[in-house]
Amino acid sequence: MSIANTEWRHTTRLKGLLAPLGVAGAAVAAFAFVGAVDPNQPGHYPTCPFLWLTGLYCPGCGTLRTMHALAHLDPVAALGLNPLALAMIPFLLFWWGRWVVRAWQGRPRRTTLAHPAWLWAFIAVVMVYWVVRNLPFGAFLAP
Repeated sequence: MSIANTEWRHTTRLKGLLAPLGVAGAAVAAFAFVGAVDPNQPGHYPTCPFLWLTGLYCPGCGTLRTMHALAHLDPVAALGLNPLALAMIPFLLFWWGRWVVRAWQGRPRRTTLAHPAWLWAFIAVVMVYWVVRNLPFGAFLAP
């Protein structure tokens, strides 16, 4: 293999990593911002439109406060605010890691995130969570 070909491959790998590293940078910046600007204080963030319109919690309600609690190393409080958001973090890290590995290997991006059955199962979990956290027996899921 020639030196020029090796340099071209190295440059291509680095360019392929720009997108996943950019997403990681944006996620870290957003996490740092939410960690610094307390969502528990009124006026810092807009109200959830679904909560404002209906008085019911959406699946995302409590996520900003969950991330704020994690930024302050309080996983117990984070779990009490939005357990679904907390449970999603390992999956998001896995998919991001898979993206980085594929980019580094020079393999094309996948056009599907996961098998459709997994995506439908995830949607079902979110819908059940949405309903249950608004019922009396699911009050422990409310933020």
